[in-house]
Amino acid sequence: MMKKYLFFFLLATLTALPLAAAEENAKEEIENDIAPVSINVKGTQVHVSGAEGKVLEIFNLAGVRVASVRIDSNDKTLSLNLGRGCYLLKVDKIVRKISIS
Repeated sequence: MMKKYLFFFLLATLTALPLAAAEENAKEEIENDIAPVSINVKGTQVHVSGAEGKVLEIFNLAGVRVASVRIDSNDKTLSLNLGRGCYLLKVDKIVRKISIS
C-alpha cells in the first residue's frame, strides 16, 4: 500500500516540474510582448509610443470600429476627429478607454 502512494507521489512530482518551467517561460513572453506599447490621451490628441508598424483601432462603446490608423513611427501623435462620447483605443493587447467632451 505504501509503495502505491510513493509511486503516485513521485509520478505527480515528476510531471509537475516541466509544467512549472513552461508556465514561467510563457509569463516572460507575455510581459516582454506587452511592455513597450504606450497610449496616452490629452483632449483630442492621442500619443502612441512603441507601436511602429502596428494598428491603432478606435471603437465606440457598442463595439463598432469607427477608425483604424497604421502607426508609421515609434512615437506618433494623432488628432482624433470624433464626436462627443466614450471610445476604446486598442493597439495589440493594450486597450484604453477615453472620453471626448
